[in-house]
Amino acid sequence: MTKKVLVIGGVAGGATFASQLRMLDEEAEIIVFEKDGTMSFANCGMPYYLGGFVEKREHLIAATPESFQEKKKIEVRIRHEVIRINRSEKTVTIKDHIKDVTYDESYDKLVYSPGAVPVVPDIKHLDRGNCYSLRSFKDMLKLDEHITKRNYQSVCLVGGGFIGLEMAENMKARGMKVHLVQRSSHVLNLLEPDFSQVLEKELIDHDVDLHLSATVEQINEDRSLKLSDGTEIEADFLLLAVGIKPNKHLAEAAGLSIGITGGVRVNEYMQTDDPDIYAIGDVIESFDFITGKPKQVPLAWVAHREAYVAARHITDDPVAFKGILGTAICKVFEQSAAVVGHSGSSLRKMEIPFETAELTSKQHAGYYPGASSLSLMVHFCPDSGTIYGAQAVGQGADKRIDVISTAINGGLSVLDLQTLEIAYAPPYSAPKDPVNMIGYKAVKKMNKKK
Repeated sequence: MTKKVLVIGGVAGGATFASQLRMLDEEAEIIVFEKDGTMSFANCGMPYYLGGFVEKREHLIAATPESFQEKKKIEVRIRHEVIRINRSEKTVTIKDHIKDVTYDESYDKLVYSPGAVPVVPDIKHLDRGNCYSLRSFKDMLKLDEHITKRNYQSVCLVGGGFIGLEMAENMKARGMKVHLVQRSSHVLNLLEPDFSQVLEKELIDHDVDLHLSATVEQINEDRSLKLSDGTEIEADFLLLAVGIKPNKHLAEAAGLSIGITGGVRVNEYMQTDDPDIYAIGDVIESFDFITGKPKQVPLAWVAHREAYVAARHITDDPVAFKGILGTAICKVFEQSAAVVGHSGSSLRKMEIPFETAELTSKQHAGYYPGASSLSLMVHFCPDSGTIYGAQAVGQGADKRIDVISTAINGGLSVLDLQTLEIAYAPPYSAPKDPVNMIGYKAVKKMNKKK
């Protein structure tokens, strides 16, 4: 019997799921509902379009409704907003914003992938300023248009996480004066303080004005900004980048369970507590690969993997999701910062005993031109050597964190890092790669414990 599968949301998770399902089931009827006018776009690339590194907006669009219909026989209804899930009838209610009509559509299986929405910080008189978020394609186009037409020359980035840091570089590339305001004492607080300081120096070296341990308190009548530390700054516009939260209201209204992290609760096959409703992407609460505890991580790889897992389960060929490591990377001018697993502060909060090995070396042979500093840190169990997390800052951070992420996924311990045979030539590494060296340091620490 042909299944009818409806998908709420047509960006990373939803579009990927629909494609995966079609690969696994050539007969299923698949309909994707996307409330905006653009589907399947690379939202991670939006800062780089705004900075001019991506020349054409079309380059960010991976698929269109027409290409999905022609190549995959998947129907995509853009500007169609699902406004209610009717579980008892197995229907959803849709608002067609093109024809301005409302109708119901039935389903055998429903996949909920609406993503997340930006968190709006508590700023007095927020309406006085030119305030933007960067979450949708529409957000990007609006900001790009306003920068040009209104001749914006300066920006205050509110938040020093991934988006804030990427936008700092990209707004500087557009010739702007950039202020970055961060509530905590360091940017990118996934990192250990010493590693964050490397990024902070890079920002300062590129004339970004950093305001740490501060928040934007209010927008004054003259549109200047008053910070919590008493500083007043001028900026033509604000970009709010303090975080996102799961867009869970439809699931909540339908009575689906919400987890302690605020995401829709799912099992290892992406099923909600209604077996005919699946949820994937930034809207869900999943679980930590290392600890098994609930975790909510809005990352592209995670959404893509969850899409595959849901498609496999719907086609009765299940494969379980293994959990989230949270492997991530950020480019900050000439520096890179990458993480996997848990930081020291995270482990301390969970009261998990751990040991740390760290080193600073060159990313490739020191005598080869262009050698620069690479710092690497690994947290591990002092008894078993189980790797709990790692982070790296510098050129080549991506390669090292990817290797360690693979090691964790494959069940290797910190003892195994010294034995990994890693490709070597002077332009790329050293005979003993930093990953090998951190393994030797970790083993030495473990031996001292005995």
